[in-house]
Amino acid sequence: MNRTMIGATNTLNQLQKQMDIIGNNLANSDTNGYKRREAMFSEMLFQQVNNQRDEKENNSNGRMTPVGIRQGVGARLSQSEINLAQGALKATGRTLDFALTSRNQFFKVLVQGEEGAEVGYTRDGAFYANPVGNGEMMLVNGQGHAVLDENDNFITFNEDIKNEDIILRDSGQLTIGGQPFNLGIVSVEKPQFMKQIGQNLLGLPDNLDGLGVNENEILTNMNGALRNNIGLAQSTLEGSNVDIGKEMTDMLNVQRAYQFQSRSISMADQMMGLVNGIR
Repeated sequence: MNRTMIGATNTLNQLQKQMDIIGNNLANSDTNGYKRREAMFSEMLFQQVNNQRDEKENNSNGRMTPVGIRQGVGARLSQSEINLAQGALKATGRTLDFALTSRNQFFKVLVQGEEGAEVGYTRDGAFYANPVGNGEMMLVNGQGHAVLDENDNFITFNEDIKNEDIILRDSGQLTIGGQPFNLGIVSVEKPQFMKQIGQNLLGLPDNLDGLGVNENEILTNMNGALRNNIGLAQSTLEGSNVDIGKEMTDMLNVQRAYQFQSRSISMADQMMGLVNGIR
């Protein structure tokens, strides 16, 4: 297999990953609080062929490109970057619908996974009251995960409440039937370190030590005086920040790039066939 085939094959594999990212963005264009991801590419290893021994001897004064030939082996997907741009706000009329108006803030919920419970972070503020027995209700999200307060405790309240008994303040204090709760909210400083754990949720990576960061560098709990910086709106939800027009344009560009790389493999194969047919 020659260099043309190697470079094209490597790039095809990475273009497929970019197509998967675009497809996931389009599939979540109507998901509340979803943040689109963008594919970032970088060049793979290349070989420098210095075919000119001396710049002066070859009259290369004023040359704009490097001396020699660079033979690469394709491109790779270096990062899947999350875009935290604010989505459109839409009024719903539900008293348990909350929208964060600061772009890097997230609600905290407790996710029960196969390996135990972990804290998840979401921008989707569509919450519900779930009966837990003994005349009490628990605040949960759309997937049934418990919404946490600032101390990572469940938010439970009396089931005999009315819509007018639910009041949300800008500082993230939720009053239900006279009981005050401070919603658990974090500010994500380094979103690229967050992992996706499904159901429109983000989580902290498992290998913090290997990445050379700690939890406090990635996110900050909005407690104490920091709660004055929380931005919230009640009876409102944040939509996805996916631009369908842009995603479709990106998809067409990826398809064209995919066709170009496929054509490169076909042409390389034809050239090898011609060489092998020389007698």
